[in-house]
Amino acid sequence: MSVILFAFVVRVRDGLPLSASTDFEHNRELQQRKQQIKTISKALARFPDRGTIKGQELNIYFVSSEGVSYMTVCHCSLPVAKAFCFLEDLRWEFTACFKSTVVALAARPYPFLEFDSIIQKLKQQYNQSGGPALEVTLAEVQEELRIHPPQVINLDEVELTNGTANGHMEQGPGSGQNQRLEPVTAPGILSLVLNIMCASLNVIRGVHLMEYTFQDDYESIWNVVAFLLAFACCVFQCHLYLFHSSLKKLKCFTLLSVIVLCNLHLLGLRNAWQLLFHVSVASLSTVLILTRKVQDRTSDCGV
Repeated sequence: MSVILFAFVVRVRDGLPLSASTDFEHNRELQQRKQQIKTISKALARFPDRGTIKGQELNIYFVSSEGVSYMTVCHCSLPVAKAFCFLEDLRWEFTACFKSTVVALAARPYPFLEFDSIIQKLKQQYNQSGGPALEVTLAEVQEELRIHPPQVINLDEVELTNGTANGHMEQGPGSGQNQRLEPVTAPGILSLVLNIMCASLNVIRGVHLMEYTFQDDYESIWNVVAFLLAFACCVFQCHLYLFHSSLKKLKCFTLLSVIVLCNLHLLGLRNAWQLLFHVSVASLSTVLILTRKVQDRTSDCGV
């Protein structure tokens, strides 16, 4: 039976995955631990350099050093010292292969997937022999753990930066900009073009009317305000469609209401068809904004 099931190397400062082992087991608890290990990696700066998260049959262990954290999921039958000995061997192999400057400059997830072969060799060595080949290394790790025991972390009591619930990440109200929306559709592109057209018409009419307003002793100032306010609402509708935002539904209906009211106020300057066009574009944009969902992001990347 395998005692070391999964290994994960991640950059501490931002949780960027650097490398991970490929596993072919479909154990339900293993999948939960893998999700937890990736969630924890987003908040490693808040944790000590060495920690343990206990599960039913599988435990998570991690060691952080020089801006990189080495994490593993092991069966609870594996002694803690051997788990941390595996992580120390993993750390030594990784630092021998990649310089700290290369790690710091990494910009995309899993830039060192070729390191998987070394992880697999280490896993095979520990799973077949039950531990490291050098007993002196194991003795040193045992002594270090006795002097500085790893902190036992309870996920239920730890409030992570982006929240966790049963191993699933949950975005807070202020983190909407970090979420990825579904791809832009053809109707979405059409609504953006029409919204830009409406915004352009509003700002051109508003600026043009503003010149006459200053000459006519400010008699049409509210018409200028209506044009410019409608212009701003069209721009914000484009922004809401392109980027995720908290309180999206409230903002959508507020913008739509303001656009309708502005166009009703401008009914004397616009005929019924122009009014219908502007309100229809705003309504279409509202529907598309509300139906464009946040895309499910899987951080496993096939690993």
